[in-house]
Amino acid sequence: MVMETDVHSPAPGGAPLSSPPPPQNGVKWRFPAIHPEGRKFGAIAVAITLLFFILGWTVPGWLMAGISIWVFAFFRDPVRVTSTDPDYLIAPADGLITLIQQVPPPREIAGPNGLGNDPMWRVSIFMSVFDVHINRTPISGTVKQVVYISGKFINADLDKASEDNERQHIVVERGDGLRIGFTQIAGLVARRIVPFVKPGDIVAAGQRIGLIRFGSRVDVYLPAGTLPRVALGQRTIAGETVIARLGEMQAGSGVFQ
Repeated sequence: MVMETDVHSPAPGGAPLSSPPPPQNGVKWRFPAIHPEGRKFGAIAVAITLLFFILGWTVPGWLMAGISIWVFAFFRDPVRVTSTDPDYLIAPADGLITLIQQVPPPREIAGPNGLGNDPMWRVSIFMSVFDVHINRTPISGTVKQVVYISGKFINADLDKASEDNERQHIVVERGDGLRIGFTQIAGLVARRIVPFVKPGDIVAAGQRIGLIRFGSRVDVYLPAGTLPRVALGQRTIAGETVIARLGEMQAGSGVFQ
């Protein structure tokens, strides 16, 4: 005999059962969109590919076909699902966590109008040329500073890249005055940092704030009293991975396996 149970009635142990989730249509996989910034590069690559085939240069043509696919893939802009918890700090970039260090804040965004002068934890995320390069804000708030610094193009995986390379600092302030700073750093191949925001803009956690062409790094500076939840060698997904919870002093850990 089959018994029917009312989801709103108490369970056998006396505890009420939770209501079922609202009906949803589900989510289907789809090809990610190509950011407008990359369409012109893809069009150029496709044009060169067609020219090679027209000229009868088959081998270079197939090589350029592969490069064309990579260019479009580089500028892919997938949809991300971001937590609405206001105390979560969300990863600003796809990539590999290569450095977690306690350092002074960058001088360009230090001081009373920036991140202060005390040492803070910095989480560095390295983006290879195969990662998504759309960057997102770790927290909701108002963009207080956008500071661009021209520089070199050494390997973004190196610690000194945060001081020597072309970079762009962004500071976002919450309604309660808490500020989070993060830095887009150009790498060996990257030659331009493209901002999508300016001082005074209101942003939501996980919102797109810029991109870097082609291969780079993003540093996030955690406020006092907050330790990173992530570990070295962990991969992050921009707009989704939680790298820290504000006020949480339990550091993350992990094992290579």
